[in-house]
Amino acid sequence: MVEKRPIDKLTIKGFKSLQDVELELGRLNVLIGPNGAGKSNLISYFEMLREMVEGRLQVWVAKRGGGDRILSFGAKETPRFSSCIEFGDFAYSFTLESADDERLVFYDERLRFRKVPSEPITISDEGNRESRIKEKIQQGESHEANDYWNSIANWVTYHIHDTSETAWVRRTSDLYGYNYLRPDASNLAAYLFQLREFHQEVYSEICKTVRLVIPFFKDFVLEPKLIKSGDHTIRLFWQQHDSDYKFSPSQLSDGSLRFICLVTALMQPDPPSTIIIDEPELGLHPYAITLLGSLLDSASERMQVIVATQSPQLLDEFSVDDLIVVELREGVSVFNRLKESDFNVWLEDFSVGELWDKNVLGGGLP
Repeated sequence: MVEKRPIDKLTIKGFKSLQDVELELGRLNVLIGPNGAGKSNLISYFEMLREMVEGRLQVWVAKRGGGDRILSFGAKETPRFSSCIEFGDFAYSFTLESADDERLVFYDERLRFRKVPSEPITISDEGNRESRIKEKIQQGESHEANDYWNSIANWVTYHIHDTSETAWVRRTSDLYGYNYLRPDASNLAAYLFQLREFHQEVYSEICKTVRLVIPFFKDFVLEPKLIKSGDHTIRLFWQQHDSDYKFSPSQLSDGSLRFICLVTALMQPDPPSTIIIDEPELGLHPYAITLLGSLLDSASERMQVIVATQSPQLLDEFSVDDLIVVELREGVSVFNRLKESDFNVWLEDFSVGELWDKNVLGGGLP
């Protein structure tokens, strides 16, 4: 079994406001800073990375208005965007450059061992429009590329912001083919069904945790349905205590549904090596935010967690050493990991959230 490795160090040059970033990452990494500082741009980088290694870079770029919108201050000032990710024994680097048709194409793509002096393995040559990692693996050309793939393809960015009436998480979905919770939690019902069938203890713990925030919740009602095509579908029904009535997904509030999705992501039994979550506190009750902080801290013992937040209450659940302050200086994002020892005097009288409120930690509004 190949080990799935978290990220040790990340270098980004020329991506949106991330013009020159070098960031060392630990097990728990909490990004704080004002709106527009660059936290969401880092989240966007991870989304791009996942799409890129899956061979969908051009679709991702096109949906965001073309390469000129991706490169720092546009292609005229930043014709190339480069990055290096160090994880375990590996370092993966790539450079994308602007093409005439608003695309971003590969200038180079390489993989190397960090601890063994050797020549980098070239993955993509100049001019390729998509990553060739999958192709290298399928052709059996690079065992190292396969090991790399098992790490980076396992990193998941969770965007669980759309819990509206038309959100996919509230709709009927296919039953099979899901061994992980999708980034938008659209397969929540199918994934919970799999947990109930094969990981009963985890499923029970998820239900127990949900009841701490939604006391009237009893259990999910997960009933596969056979359709004419011969496939099975499923939808997220649920029950209250002391009632046999089956409630539909539309009868869960946005905050309740978002909390269920987050709990499931953080308690999954075979977690990604790294998960990235943007502002998980949105729409949650204050007690749910406190509980969420404990879940994030606990999850960081089993997986690497990168989370962006502006919630003082959520920050109260972390130590200063977990925090990375993001600030925008002359249009460029600057990342600074804090040290708790620098704030010992303040922490005698104030919590971490209060220090954020008072702008003592930095990254606040002027």
